[in-house]
Amino acid sequence: MFYEPSKGHGLPHDPFKAIVAPRPIGWISTMSAGGAHNLAPYSFFNALSTHPHLVMFSSESEKDSVTFARETGEFVCNLVGSALVDKMNASSVDAPRGTSEFDYAGLEMEPSRLVAPPRVRGALAALECKVTDIIQPKGLDGQTGDRFVVFGEVVGVYMDEAAMTDGLFDIVKAGTVSRLGYMDYAAVTETFQMRRPKWEG
Repeated sequence: MFYEPSKGHGLPHDPFKAIVAPRPIGWISTMSAGGAHNLAPYSFFNALSTHPHLVMFSSESEKDSVTFARETGEFVCNLVGSALVDKMNASSVDAPRGTSEFDYAGLEMEPSRLVAPPRVRGALAALECKVTDIIQPKGLDGQTGDRFVVFGEVVGVYMDEAAMTDGLFDIVKAGTVSRLGYMDYAAVTETFQMRRPKWEG
């Protein structure tokens, strides 16, 4: 089949997120200028570059994560492993503004090294970030709508030794969870390797 998103798809559910999958989950912890804490998972999240190390998360409304990141200029991206997937889901609750999802999900905070927002205690990896830009991307109609993309440079990286193998971060050990379409998730249980070919022409 073929369809134009602006005209509808005629299916039970929009397949867009199922096609653009798997997507890493940005489990974003932030802190307001007044010291309030927020924790929320974002499925529109990814790394952008390594020189410098840049990441981004996108919110389809100006939620606390965006507001707090703007106020303080900092956020932490916590790794979602299989051991914490239920608590990650709990932290996605549509709680009133100002509610601490750490408390709601029964999670503990761990102090970060270089930024004020805490990381999730028990998360096997975390990226401490400083905001570099916040934009509202435009659609073809030129309108920004209620979409916000927060960019950050990674200034500190935490990894738990329990997720390391021979000096490498082992995502199978971590059970790294990704977001799929609909209500679906996937956990990494195996990997395979391929080497990039070298041109010999």
